[in-house]
Amino acid sequence: MKTHTTNYTDTFILVADDCPVSAAEVPPLKGTEKTVAALQFEMIEQHPYEYTSDDVIFGVYAQRNGIQGAALDSERRKFFSKGQPCMRCSALGKRYGWGVHNNAEGKIALYPLGSEEYERLASDKKLKITRAMSSARKK
Repeated sequence: MKTHTTNYTDTFILVADDCPVSAAEVPPLKGTEKTVAALQFEMIEQHPYEYTSDDVIFGVYAQRNGIQGAALDSERRKFFSKGQPCMRCSALGKRYGWGVHNNAEGKIALYPLGSEEYERLASDKKLKITRAMSSARKK
């Protein structure tokens, strides 16, 4: 079974061109439930450079679907047996103004749009620079 990955290395994902905010926002709750973006934000913000994109994307999926314990490894293999949307598709960069830095080991951290660190990473010639996906469909 082929394994797909969402991981990048030495990459900075800028916010989308059509991101509606000029300063980063913490993703809100939807009623009493945490959204996917809120769960991703919480996981990355509390543990910068501890998780890869794969860890975050599967971790949120597992949490939302009640997958735990002994089932985690087999469910993760099954989850990544087909392609999954990467952090470029996350609402963090599309809607809420967060850049995602992937270090040399593929571990990720968030940087708020407009911050000095965001600007430094955005102009770092050693990094591959890409953008979060646009929300609007192109005609």
